[in-house]
Amino acid sequence: MIRFTNDYSEGAHPRILEAMGAANTEGNFGYSTDPHCENARQMIRDAIGRPDSAVHFLVGGTQTNTVCICAALRPHQAVIAATTGHVCVHETGAIEASGHKCVAAPGTADGKLTPEAIRAVCAAHPDEHMVQPKLVYISNTTEVGGVYTGAELAAIRKVCDELGLLLYLDGARLGSALAAGGATLTELGAMCDVFSIGGTKNGALFGEAVCIQNPAIAEDFRYIMKQRGGMLAKGWLLGIQFEQLMQDGLYVELAAHANGLALRLREGIAALGYGFSCDSPSNQQFPILPDRVLAKLRGDFHWEEMGKPDAEHTAIRLVTSWATRPEAVEAFLAALKKA
Repeated sequence: MIRFTNDYSEGAHPRILEAMGAANTEGNFGYSTDPHCENARQMIRDAIGRPDSAVHFLVGGTQTNTVCICAALRPHQAVIAATTGHVCVHETGAIEASGHKCVAAPGTADGKLTPEAIRAVCAAHPDEHMVQPKLVYISNTTEVGGVYTGAELAAIRKVCDELGLLLYLDGARLGSALAAGGATLTELGAMCDVFSIGGTKNGALFGEAVCIQNPAIAEDFRYIMKQRGGMLAKGWLLGIQFEQLMQDGLYVELAAHANGLALRLREGIAALGYGFSCDSPSNQQFPILPDRVLAKLRGDFHWEEMGKPDAEHTAIRLVTSWATRPEAVEAFLAALKKA
């Protein structure tokens, strides 16, 4: 079976596995206090143009979002996110379980928050009888493949400054956004109070790097990591992976490979006359296909179903990764044409 289910079903890029193997018995201090983590931190600071950034390493995306939001907010404060945002939909109430409400706001068709939506949420929470919206959560890419440009990020930063809000960008699929022409690492460093660089979905075995530019969020961050189960004893395993990802442009190179194959899928599907539920330049594509056609493909290919726009069609999600092979894409397009 050829899988287009997600971008984390494969292991890790060979360079990462080789580096981890080479360091297997070298012996390291724990909890990300080792030389590999410190070197990776410096590489990330250089890449984002922020020598003052506090860089930390965590294992997964939900853990990263929970720890960052806990560090940023006081007990009465809330998160603003798009209704399709990962913290609202796919984290089993992790943010609410930490004591913070997620206030969902309507997003664009490709899952983006707008300055107008942020202002509307704040206007609807005017006093102390309601939670206080304090942190804007966005992701690049969005949950449905949208990509924030530098100009769009600047517009959100402007409204955050206007309303006294913090800005957090979830970068679980940041590689795809960077490769698609989204806001650059230096723009993220300049405009986000905190953001993450996702490794799990872009060539690493696991791992997310958190970059904190706001000293108030950075304060006691390691205490919160530990309390929330986010401090990996064998932290050097995270540092080694980010050393490799941040070297010689590998991080964006892997994402560009995934994006290119996803756009080939899009081109081939569109050429057969099928539409899409949204316009995505990323490694996630969302075609709408007839159920009778999908029935012929099922078993040879795997995907996720996103909903039914009508009784005879289903919107599906096709995801490519750093490890997807061009022949897998061509096999899908050939089978779709035949079906």
